[in-house]
Amino acid sequence: MEVRLAECAGFCFGVRRAVETVYEQVQTGKTIYTYGPIVHNEEVVRDLEEKGVRVIEGREELLRLAEEAAGRGEETPTVIIRAHGVPKDIYDILDKNNLEYVDATCPFVKKIHRIVERESEKGRHVVIAGDPTHPEVEGIRGWCSGPVSIVETPAEAENLVFSPGETVCVVSQTTFNYNKFQDMVEIFQKKGYNDGVVNTICNATEERQRSAKAIAAEADVMIVIGGRHSSNSRKLYDICSRECANTYFIQTLDDLRLELPKAVRLVGITAGASTPNKLIEEVQNYVRINF
Repeated sequence: MEVRLAECAGFCFGVRRAVETVYEQVQTGKTIYTYGPIVHNEEVVRDLEEKGVRVIEGREELLRLAEEAAGRGEETPTVIIRAHGVPKDIYDILDKNNLEYVDATCPFVKKIHRIVERESEKGRHVVIAGDPTHPEVEGIRGWCSGPVSIVETPAEAENLVFSPGETVCVVSQTTFNYNKFQDMVEIFQKKGYNDGVVNTICNATEERQRSAKAIAAEADVMIVIGGRHSSNSRKLYDICSRECANTYFIQTLDDLRLELPKAVRLVGITAGASTPNKLIEEVQNYVRINF
């Protein structure tokens, strides 16, 4: 039986950069907070918590942190902005309250912030293709100063109505499904909005989805490793499930409950952008040794 890892799997550039930033800040000895989980992987977040890193969940907690630090007159803690990015007003809160912060926003997400801020100021209606509950999408939305709509499916794109004469700028969550975005682009083109579409899906996302689909098409069993809240990991699972009926989604090795028939020739493995290499190697080695 062959165990094969997808060509593109595990930490992407933005996630690696963000995680390394937190570990570097831990070494300073200061009190470290992250605004939201630094990445969507419970194992990474748990390891950081064991090193004293705390997670701020929302604006109210951030404001409370600022008040407590000012009231005690102690050294200002360092807040690290998560890889997914945050709305503009979070920077305003940090600056207004003189909180020290390190920006670990993925550069590709940061690029989208600049695009929507600029186009929104021009009066364009910004359309974001993505999951409306995902922190990256919430962050992108927070850089728009005018009308903004979020669409997650081609049907929602089809039903979206704009005011007469309104100009549109279409962007995407970096981890959005590439094929679904292309379907949406065709819909907006039919509506006559050809000049305002910007494909902001990260190249690493496209490559990860493409390589996962290729290996799943050959595999008898497919294993997808990723955090339960990871958007890109869930999309990998959806893509692989369509190609391979025996697809498993796991967070850690403890979740793996494999019963492989002797006829299995190929087990494929892929992993989301916030899955550490150590975890991928553990799963690979386990399958190779035990099956």
